[in-house]
Amino acid sequence: MSAASVERPAYERPLITQANLLMDRLPGYRVEIIGDQLLVSPPPDGPHGEVLTDLTLPFLAANLHRGDSRLIQGIGLWLPTGAEDYAIPDLALVDADYRDHLIENNCYDPVCFRLVLEVTSSNYRTDLRAKVTAYASAKIPLYVIVDRKHNRLHVLTDPDGADYTTHRVHTSGDTVTLPGSLGAEVTLDVGEILAAGRAKSAPGQG
Repeated sequence: MSAASVERPAYERPLITQANLLMDRLPGYRVEIIGDQLLVSPPPDGPHGEVLTDLTLPFLAANLHRGDSRLIQGIGLWLPTGAEDYAIPDLALVDADYRDHLIENNCYDPVCFRLVLEVTSSNYRTDLRAKVTAYASAKIPLYVIVDRKHNRLHVLTDPDGADYTTHRVHTSGDTVTLPGSLGAEVTLDVGEILAAGRAKSAPGQG
């Protein structure tokens, strides 16, 4: 069953109030609360955005942005890991009726999420550790990580409420077909994705 949307006074949500103030003061930054901790991520670089654009294409080709599902960047996900916890995955596949599952602070019930996807930046440890636990606790069926730090693609499935019991790691040269639970077949060329995400050093940095 989905949680109902509830508006609470600001004094009952001190972390969310602080998070929203930070977002107002730091345009372009992403602020999340995981494990009752505020996490602030700076704006990503160009290759991060390029990877996300490339990743949307196979989902669109599989007609997953119509019918009974929608592909959305930066949608808020309410988490069960803390009283005010929420995350903002880079990309998510949700049920088409996700609007009916609004909880609060522009975040939606995990029940309507089929996939969450993160492309790592300077906060790669969060994507590879804290968010694994958070998304597994929310029982998101599929978590995909484009790990630009270690040049890998992770596919995590079968959440048990504490972790993902299946964790497959792929490298350049692999082709990955995501689970059919998404609603259609989506195949990813790992090499192309990782190549799109490579950043060049700034002038003077080698």
